[in-house]
Amino acid sequence: MSDKRAILSVFDKRGIVELGRFLADRGYEILSTGGTARELSAAGVPVSSITAYTGADEILGGRVKTLHPKIFGGILYDRDQWEHQRDVDLLSIGAIDLVVVNLYPFEETVAREGVTLAQAIEQIDVGGPSMLRAAAKNHRHVLPLCSPDLYEPFMREMESSDGKPSDAFRLRCAVEVFERTSAYDRSIATWLGSQAGATSAGESLTLNLAKSQDLRYGENPQQTAGFYVEAGRPDPFRQLHGKELSYNNLIDLDAAWAVASSFQEPASTVIKHTNPCGTAVGVDAAEAIRNAIAADPVSAFGGIIGINRELDLPAAEAIGALFLEVIVAPSFSAEALEKLRAKKNLRLVEAGNMDSRLVLRTAAGGVLAQSPDRISRDDWKVVTRRQPTEEELRALTFNWIVCAHVKSNAIVIGTVQRTVGIGAGQMSRVDSAKIAVMKATAETAGCVGASDAFFPFRDGLDILADAGLTAIIQPGGSVRDEEVIAAADERGLAMMFTGERHFRH
Repeated sequence: MSDKRAILSVFDKRGIVELGRFLADRGYEILSTGGTARELSAAGVPVSSITAYTGADEILGGRVKTLHPKIFGGILYDRDQWEHQRDVDLLSIGAIDLVVVNLYPFEETVAREGVTLAQAIEQIDVGGPSMLRAAAKNHRHVLPLCSPDLYEPFMREMESSDGKPSDAFRLRCAVEVFERTSAYDRSIATWLGSQAGATSAGESLTLNLAKSQDLRYGENPQQTAGFYVEAGRPDPFRQLHGKELSYNNLIDLDAAWAVASSFQEPASTVIKHTNPCGTAVGVDAAEAIRNAIAADPVSAFGGIIGINRELDLPAAEAIGALFLEVIVAPSFSAEALEKLRAKKNLRLVEAGNMDSRLVLRTAAGGVLAQSPDRISRDDWKVVTRRQPTEEELRALTFNWIVCAHVKSNAIVIGTVQRTVGIGAGQMSRVDSAKIAVMKATAETAGCVGASDAFFPFRDGLDILADAGLTAIIQPGGSVRDEEVIAAADERGLAMMFTGERHFRH
């Protein structure tokens, strides 16, 4: 029996055979379990089963296999403590020098569509984190490797230091263990909390984020930045072409996808500084893009386009020579990619799962965690004498969806097919109404309007009525609602209250 002993028990088997051969060549006795033991044996790496080593069979369908005094005694045994030496001698416990373990893929499992509670629970690792934490606690004597990414650095350490990894490397590996296991536990707690109906992360919020990519810069070129996503979750998008993304590109493409994906029919939007400057639907992607650009062609220059259908060649041709920063779509046809790649700097982004279970924003030195905004039609009601026509109702619905994505104070003027004028981010609602009319790129007479929050006075509504609008949708809830309703009746408008506002700050 060797005087050097390693446990190899991994779910992610990348590099495990090469590591096993490396250890066997240096005289390590390798203890292993299940699939790892089979993989090593099939590759000709000598391996002993943990069951044979401990003399205890696996029980409970494999839930208990490493939880044994010979395993944890061998890992936690402090070689500098005489009491520890006495106990291991008395109980014939051999020292374990290396623990190579990675964990069941809980995060990847719960990221799948339709995963059940029972399926998720089976991916909660117990023995793996326990062995890693024990080795990390005793890292001066027992080296923990919790990721295949550490195998190469470990082998280099062994070759350059006469088989004895440095104290600095041991500490680095211990830190990685506690980072990994704490993130693992937090992801379990967060997901189980969501199944229990929690809308946030509870009394404490621990973010388990892994860097997805470095960014060109943050909000400004002098600010360095990286983009992080929930650990274990697939990247929410894939860049197919173009320059590196900046933070501003990211928040704009997120806004573009949020608007476009809010519609069932083919829909497109052009985003500038997180606000839609034009949004439209069409019979196909090409028509939706043409309509969205036509809604504000001046502002569309240098914008970000989102489309909720595959961007095919006709859609790419609809963009024409317009200068854009980013196009985000669920997919791109080969012909469209070939055409658009002629624009060297244009970023082409394929959207994956960009939805968030929890929306996070920094404020006042802290973090706001909130559930995503959603539009509900449960409480919509007509409050004026005149009822909206069927076409007006469709137009109100379309423009209300767009309005929910415009920075407050927000006023949107549009038709059943596209926006005509948008007033965004103003200090007063009446100013937003004036800007929406001023920005109109088509006749406003016969259009409808949407307001993200109530009209505090009738003046904003009068501006829209003067522009020829025929129907308005707004949340209601002002102390002057009756005054505003009376103004709508006076001007012959139909008006609906939604019972919910959609501020975006």
